[in-house]
Amino acid sequence: MWLVTILLLIIILSIIILVHEFGHFIWAKKFGVYIYEFSLGMGPVVFTHKGRDGINYNIRAFPIGGFVSMAGEVYEDDKKIPKEKFMCNKPWLQRLIILVAGVVNNFILAIVLLFFIALIWGSTTTKPIVGTILEDSAISKAGMEVGDEIVKINGIKSSSWDKLQIALYRKNDKESYEFVVKKADGSEKTYQVTPEKVKNEDGTETNKFGFGIDTTPHKGILSSIKYAFLKFGSIVDSMLLTVTSLFTGKISLSALSGPVGMYEVVGSSLGLGISQFLYIIAFLSINVGFINILPFPAFDGGRVLFMIIEKIKGSPMNSKIENAFHTVGFILLMILMLYITCQDILKLF
Repeated sequence: MWLVTILLLIIILSIIILVHEFGHFIWAKKFGVYIYEFSLGMGPVVFTHKGRDGINYNIRAFPIGGFVSMAGEVYEDDKKIPKEKFMCNKPWLQRLIILVAGVVNNFILAIVLLFFIALIWGSTTTKPIVGTILEDSAISKAGMEVGDEIVKINGIKSSSWDKLQIALYRKNDKESYEFVVKKADGSEKTYQVTPEKVKNEDGTETNKFGFGIDTTPHKGILSSIKYAFLKFGSIVDSMLLTVTSLFTGKISLSALSGPVGMYEVVGSSLGLGISQFLYIIAFLSINVGFINILPFPAFDGGRVLFMIIEKIKGSPMNSKIENAFHTVGFILLMILMLYITCQDILKLF
């Protein structure tokens, strides 16, 4: 079973990375940037093919990433290449398109997959509408009812189920949570909900509120299109809340997951069907796109940030400073990934 899980994880990551890097590749090629190689994976090359276009198409040993190697990504770095083929010498808008194309591709892939999931298997509302309430649960004791739409939790707008789950996961200094709900007649009411503390096998505690989502199925093309975009938006919104909560300390770094955590997610989804498999691809594709567009060194968003600064100041940034910025960022990123992976491993025991 573990071998099947690993193979599925490799397939999922390969699809997401291939789609992302293809975005950079196809636009760089379209704009006439000289491309050395298109690689899927990291580490030593295990398979290579030189195309008629002179580009090396490689598969590398470790399926944990990929890249498109272009001439002059930051400055003119190869005397053998004509100046007009360096990426750094291309018009500002063309460079921007090349940089964001990977993220755009990830988002498009996710929206298309979410559309087909909804079209084939149906969809449910993304709104945080209470569908079920357990008897004698915290929600039941507070007086909330089936059909209530949760508008806010502790002052955080809960525009979707995805964001609501993050809002409930955030650290809360009080025993109770403040729920603001919209009733069936349109009026709003505030409830104080004190969750039940449930101990997990690993000794940690989980808050149990005792309510479930509205699972009323929706079918049809228009409904599927609506769901795809709303679900995409709700996942991105929940990720924004997660990032801000990490910086404010409301969510700890230990809550993040790396490759081992993804392995666990894929493993737990085995047997749940093709729809769940496609949803994981869509969800992780949004994750990859969202993380990459963050204005952090070594990410596409970090390079976009330098381009925006360049546009504002009217001249390119110092290439040495930019390279150092991305190098330090990459090192910090690797340290963070190592920490998250160690946390994932410890959770297994």
